[in-house]
Amino acid sequence: MPSSSDPLLARADGMAGEAGDDDVALAAVDHRGRPASRASTGRWRSALFIIAVEIAERFSFYGVSANLISYLTGPLGEGLAKAASAINLWNGVAQLLPLLGAALADSWLGRYRMILLASLLYILGLAMLAFSTLLSSGGHKCGTAGNTPCPPPSGLQMAAFYTSLYMVALAQGGHKPCVQAFGADQFDETHPKEAVSRSSFFNWWYFGICAGTAVTLVFLSYVQDNIGWGLGFGIPCIVMAFALAVFLLGTHTYRYYVSVGKQRSLFARAGEAFAAWRSSRRKSSSPLTAPESSARVDEEEQEVVASNADLIEEAKSVLLLFPIWATCLIYAVAFSQSSTFFTKQAATLDRSVGHGLQVPPAALQTFISVTIVILMPLYDRALVPLARRYTGLPSGITMLQRIGVGMVLSLVSMVVAALVEARRLRVAADAGLTDLPNVPVPMSLWWMVPQYVLFGAADVFTMVGLQEFFYDQVPDKMRSLGLSLYLSIFGIGSFISSGLVSGIDNATSARGHSWFSNNLNRGHLDYFYWLIAGLSALELLVYVFFAVIFKYKKKTSAIATTAD
Repeated sequence: MPSSSDPLLARADGMAGEAGDDDVALAAVDHRGRPASRASTGRWRSALFIIAVEIAERFSFYGVSANLISYLTGPLGEGLAKAASAINLWNGVAQLLPLLGAALADSWLGRYRMILLASLLYILGLAMLAFSTLLSSGGHKCGTAGNTPCPPPSGLQMAAFYTSLYMVALAQGGHKPCVQAFGADQFDETHPKEAVSRSSFFNWWYFGICAGTAVTLVFLSYVQDNIGWGLGFGIPCIVMAFALAVFLLGTHTYRYYVSVGKQRSLFARAGEAFAAWRSSRRKSSSPLTAPESSARVDEEEQEVVASNADLIEEAKSVLLLFPIWATCLIYAVAFSQSSTFFTKQAATLDRSVGHGLQVPPAALQTFISVTIVILMPLYDRALVPLARRYTGLPSGITMLQRIGVGMVLSLVSMVVAALVEARRLRVAADAGLTDLPNVPVPMSLWWMVPQYVLFGAADVFTMVGLQEFFYDQVPDKMRSLGLSLYLSIFGIGSFISSGLVSGIDNATSARGHSWFSNNLNRGHLDYFYWLIAGLSALELLVYVFFAVIFKYKKKTSAIATTAD
């Protein structure tokens, strides 16, 4: 097990510098374990290395997930409802595994080492995924509109595919909560200028991710649809290997945080405290217990409570976030539709641009990223300063206000998606294409752009707001866990979406016509979108109630921290 004084553990509960020393970053050390110089470590120089790594990781992850619905319904020959449920289930697991990754990083490995190990697992999983496509006996274009059906995949191919796919999910579980927290650690929140930079870091972090994702969605979806799935999955493997090299190059510039003494996770300490409490309760409930012994047991219970006072406070701080966490789940359900049903809808439309060029259906997701790339600088440089004049807040508006605005935009996006799908069905019926799913519907794919743009605008507010909220409102030494809680919203949301799709498909199929028919011209995705919009409206009302009564964590100054 790594030593508790190892600087590469990267946890923020040690005290390496003094609050009065402006040349030393408070609590931080460099890669050799010396107090970190503010001039030569951390800040934007180090953060840019980490942002570059995250851009590459998102390129790799979305290179797999964005067009996965096409691979499952094409070369692997799965039905639409089954494929969508499988993707939602995989996404759910991928977004919940960061809870495990964060616990391991915060209590044992540290963020730096966890990022290294997760990157190696990423490379291995992506290499296996690319190799699994070579086990197919069909061509890379089989199963798409206008081409021959794919032969059934072999059991070996299915086993290799799903094993590698879940290896990627496991790798993301270690990578995702640690990289962003490690990047934010490069800014000292007790230093006035660096505190402002850290707030901007979350904006530019998401800006960089979405700029990289935009390239991914256009480039890789074209490669996968027109050249081959093996190359389409192999390129992310190469990019991830490059990202690992970049991360290692920045090692000497990073700020690390060391623990004082043995550090255990919140879950481990909670288990020990519960065991001690149960032991004392058994003694007090024994019929042979004397009055003096009973009094002694009461004293033991009080000692258990006193010795775990920090644990109780940490648990309370996490539990206070639960109402906000729970009231964002339907937002995650809506979010999951952009990479599944939206993509299949786009595949049925007229996607021709110019002379014979066909836009890949998954490439429409680029409009989400492009919208974020355009709006994020406007938000950071225009909206925040304007709002700051009226509110007096450094961030312009509160984190919960920012999240709420995005939830409203998400609701509007689902309403627009329902209206566009209803129109697509009418056009298909009028053109006599109801039973001809392989013939493009005479309706331009540009009709779908507004719903993607609205999703992108929603992400500018809600996604970044959730990241900052769950990083900021947990105890300082639990920030990897905080970011994994944010990711778990989308994990549970994906599970809910998978359950909804499976349940509705079974119920409507029993009545003769599934909402998620493999022939979308006979399906009713518009009904599903209206359902999500209604649930989003109810969720928004409950969210506003809890957001109004929520009390933010009090900030501790550097001087107060040192005095403690």
